Amino acid sequence: MRIWSILLLLYLGSLKITAQTTLELEESTLTEREVAVGIQVPWEMLYGPDDHLWITEKRGRVLRLEPNSGVSETVLNIENLVEADSEPGLLGMALHPDFENVPKVYLVYNYIEGFFNIRERLVSYDWDGTSLTNEVILLDDIPGGNIHNGTRLLISRDDKILMTTGDIGNGGLSQDQSNINGKLLRINLDGSIPDDNPDPNSYIYSYGHRNSQGLAYGPDNLLYSSEHGAQSSDEFNLIEEGGNYGWPNVQGACNTTSEINFCNTFNVKEPLAEWSPCVAVNDLQYYDHPAIPEWQGSMLMAVLGGFAKLPRISVLKLSADGQSVESEERYFENYGRLRDISINPHTGAIYFATNGNSYPSSGPNKIIEYRNLAFSGVNTSDINIQDAIKIKANPIINNQLQFQLDPIFRDGQYQIISYNGYLALSGSTSNDLNMNLDCTALSSGSYFIRVIQDGKVSTKSFVVAR
Repeated sequence: MRIWSILLLLYLGSLKITAQTTLELEESTLTEREVAVGIQVPWEMLYGPDDHLWITEKRGRVLRLEPNSGVSETVLNIENLVEADSEPGLLGMALHPDFENVPKVYLVYNYIEGFFNIRERLVSYDWDGTSLTNEVILLDDIPGGNIHNGTRLLISRDDKILMTTGDIGNGGLSQDQSNINGKLLRINLDGSIPDDNPDPNSYIYSYGHRNSQGLAYGPDNLLYSSEHGAQSSDEFNLIEEGGNYGWPNVQGACNTTSEINFCNTFNVKEPLAEWSPCVAVNDLQYYDHPAIPEWQGSMLMAVLGGFAKLPRISVLKLSADGQSVESEERYFENYGRLRDISINPHTGAIYFATNGNSYPSSGPNKIIEYRNLAFSGVNTSDINIQDAIKIKANPIINNQLQFQLDPIFRDGQYQIISYNGYLALSGSTSNDLNMNLDCTALSSGSYFIRVIQDGKVSTKSFVVAR
């Protein structure tokens, strides 16, 4: 259980906190649950039609996590291919729109070619029920860099791959129609160019972007993106086919003489909202589930914090026509950098992925759930979530960590790891699944236990307090 309180700043509306692990909205009470801990810089998180969370780790792994039990498996490990220093890595992911019949997963990752020449590629893998296999390269040799690689993936409503690319630190590329950096690309599922693109010979769907890392549909099939600014003017944009979004000639709105001239000449699309100094806006998810009525019709945006040092989830209330942002509310400001959001389509619960407290992100990180347990669409039996690890007292009592394990972890292995990554204890799990570990040698602080059996992993945090 968390030992620090959740601090929330709310721009509009009324909010109060009644407990460390609940969030009181006007009508709804959201309850916190730690789904997993120890994940190494999660970048993308999707709720799949198989009722699992699919997660990319920037270092080069894909995890498949059952959110009720917290049990995960590594279904792809390409760390040997992925360049993951600083901002590059295994980034965006999307599932085939008919995943149950065509089980393909699309990924983007950075790699090294030659003498530290960073590149980027879009690939697909087949899901065989156990692992991701059969890599097919769809788009390769995209220029990459130590910064500004993008890359968010989204399958469009007409079954195309939408892919954001960053300007890799060279703003001039964003206006260059012969280069695909600093763009939003539209790609057929087989990697070819759609013949109904703005230019049938080009992947480019919109341009003038700096580093877009959020992409989502909202009301009436409107498409939105979030975009990192430089020192100022992070952007929330409504995407139009063939649109020019101004970078590097325009930052945010057209409000200087040179910007106004450029905007008039090139019909630049101005953002619906912007933030200065930069807060490092990231993943977007449209919330239209009845479980949290206060957030219906809103865009949820993960925020890393940026220069403003204000990490959070922003709830952007959209107008009925989706053409403007009416208000912003800020939540979950005390979890560090927040990279990604996912929504459970059954319960309306939200999940967010933490990314550490400082740039360019560090682990171990968490997946946190907030859920309205009173939502009428949830079966009572579903509320009794069966965590694979049940800790009996937290903070631990008398230096004893007592916990019970799911039978799948019988005769497995356990590790006790500190939040700075130090392996403090390890050993074998017992046959009767009731464990009692002596933690006298551990100093005060936060730890997590990881249990492992046949590739399955489950984790849980605990606190040593003296």
